[in-house]
Amino acid sequence: MSQYSGKITFYEGKCFTGRKLEVRGDCDNFQDRGFMNRVNSIRVESGAFICYDHPDFKGQQFILERGEYPEFQRWNSHNDHMGSCKPVRMHGEHYRIELFEACNFSGQCVELCDDCPFLQSRGFSKNLSTGSSEPNYRGRMYIVERGDYCSHNEWQAQNPNIQSLRRVVNYF
Repeated sequence: MSQYSGKITFYEGKCFTGRKLEVRGDCDNFQDRGFMNRVNSIRVESGAFICYDHPDFKGQQFILERGEYPEFQRWNSHNDHMGSCKPVRMHGEHYRIELFEACNFSGQCVELCDDCPFLQSRGFSKNLSTGSSEPNYRGRMYIVERGDYCSHNEWQAQNPNIQSLRRVVNYF
């Protein structure tokens, strides 16, 4: 299995009951595979996935790592809507991210190589450029894969207010 794949199974019912959809790789629209967008439990057998509450990789993002999620509250969702998913693309064992205070790589910058549960403790203002919208990895989650992002809009964030950052470690 390559570093870009994994296996995730979605279930219509709680506790892994009802109709199921098994996915390996990208799935841009669950309905195209005959599965409605109602998901009440998920099992990630390998890899880590970014799941979206709408088709075409749009809407709220949920990062799901290997494990079992018997009800939608376990992945911090407020409802059972799920429309698309794709595996987290891992690029080796070393992690580094540069966060900028303003758009287009301007303003104060901090470089991180580890998880950071509260970015303000590093002397940075509230307006940052990736991770979770609240301290200790709570609130809306955003995934940022390798690349350059000039603005929070490029990773589908509603605003640039980020307070914590955590690496996604892929388990195969």
